[in-house]
Amino acid sequence: MKKINLFFLILLSATLSAQQTDRQVILTQMRKAAKELLIENLYPRNIDTAYGGYLSTFTYDFKPTGDQDKMIVTQARHIWSTAKAAEFFHDSSYIAMARHGFHFLRDKMWDREMGGFYTLVTRSGEPKSPMKDAYGNSFAIYGLAAYYAASKDEEALELAKKGFLWLEEHSHDPNHKGYFQHLERNGTPVVRQASTPQGSDLGFKDQNSSIHLLEALTELYSVWKDPLVKERLQEMLLLIRDTMVGNKGYLTLFFYPDWTPVSNRDSSRAIILERKSIDHVSFGHDVETAFLMMEASEALGIEHDPKTWETGKTMVDHSLATGWDNKKGGFYDEGYYFKDKPGKMTIIKNTKNWWAQSEGLNTLMIFSEIYPKDKMNYFDKFKKLWNYANTNLIDHQYGDWYEYGIDDSPKSKTALKGHIWKGTYHSFRSLMNCIRRLEKNG
Repeated sequence: MKKINLFFLILLSATLSAQQTDRQVILTQMRKAAKELLIENLYPRNIDTAYGGYLSTFTYDFKPTGDQDKMIVTQARHIWSTAKAAEFFHDSSYIAMARHGFHFLRDKMWDREMGGFYTLVTRSGEPKSPMKDAYGNSFAIYGLAAYYAASKDEEALELAKKGFLWLEEHSHDPNHKGYFQHLERNGTPVVRQASTPQGSDLGFKDQNSSIHLLEALTELYSVWKDPLVKERLQEMLLLIRDTMVGNKGYLTLFFYPDWTPVSNRDSSRAIILERKSIDHVSFGHDVETAFLMMEASEALGIEHDPKTWETGKTMVDHSLATGWDNKKGGFYDEGYYFKDKPGKMTIIKNTKNWWAQSEGLNTLMIFSEIYPKDKMNYFDKFKKLWNYANTNLIDHQYGDWYEYGIDDSPKSKTALKGHIWKGTYHSFRSLMNCIRRLEKNG
């Protein structure tokens, strides 16, 4: 019996030692990926000294290209990234870069006549459309709150507050809760018409704007302990956790205003695939939401929230069981439960985009610490995903991440490295959070 116990002790010691070595190797690789290949590679390269704000569109080798239209989402995410970089790297030079973006939001993207942030403007700041949306405004709040936390620039906090109160007045639904996504210039919610194309999301509420409103409210509440912000943060956490996440553990993408799910499941396979943008399983959003719910719960002062943890775990486990590439590692982009195979997931888009893998790394790292002995082996999945990302997504020659894994999407190697939907936010947040945990427990 003593020999058996000794054998298992030796085996356990060897396992722990190997895991410690893995952690140190990954930590070194992630530090380089975060600083040299990502943050230092893009900033201040993308600072638009001519018109303000940030350049968004770059070739694969980081040459500015195209008209350089500016979207509120990208501009705000660059503010957030530079503000967080200032804190993470203890480098005040990034504060000036974040301030540069704040001034563009204040001077060019905020509608001084009717309030709210424009969704898209030209490089010089002229609105390209009067339409606004909750998604874009949520990221403005997110970036401004992070910049205030790093700089203590009161003007930025005031603009974040104005953004929140504008959404409260125009976008928040007092009857069914949550927020309307599509808004006219004056803030009036867009009502879906009978003539609206079936595959359009116009007039729907949705999970994507909802999870990022949750994220924005979390960031805002960290710097402004306003009771109404707390109330909305609690509201969004419960809506996402208890209404948007289904029994199987994945988010419904779109909803009617009363939170009735939008589904094409009873349609033909051809129609389902034609309209898949409004109804599919998005594994990346599911693993990201698991983290965002836990972050929101902690911001509300609930350190150990069993219901939120349980729901998040169900989401991550579902993604690993149905949307994970067991051979190479990584989360596929999209899946669907067709009605003729109700218990079997069909992968309908097998590419692996950069942001889903980034969010997966962050969430798997967290779950490996919360559930270290779980049968899902979160740390092993984390290692496999990092190996996939470091090999197939991170550009070790020119920097940043390819949009899709180049093993199955080789054209990504020479595709645009940056555009209005692709910045540093997902990758940097993931690397930053993983590095902190690896350093703390290394």
